Amino acid sequence: MSLLQSILHQRCPRCRQGAIYRCPLFRGWLAMHERCPVCHLKFEREQGYFVGAMYVSYMLAIPPYLALVAGLWLLAGWRYQFALLGAVVAYLPFVPMMMRLSRVIWMYIDQAFDPERPQ
Repeated sequence: MSLLQSILHQRCPRCRQGAIYRCPLFRGWLAMHERCPVCHLKFEREQGYFVGAMYVSYMLAIPPYLALVAGLWLLAGWRYQFALLGAVVAYLPFVPMMMRLSRVIWMYIDQAFDPERPQ
């Protein structure tokens, strides 16, 4: 599986085979396995490990949010304040998906810079 495919399919950053999450998005949006079912990589390496995922989540959220604001403000003719609020409301359903994706991307970044070797 390619890097992009394994990120989108939410697979382990080391073996790219084991699932990171236990169940589908809307049945348990942050229910993660503690370790990879295939290679036994520990996903949360230390307490506070996913703080870095907040930065990734922020970077993922800015482009679609700005596109929504621009679309509502410039194309739909909404007042700027209402376009900001409308974009927040329109983006809210995507927050769980982005949160999951940001955690996966953060694990891939961490593995690239500080790989945990198989034991």
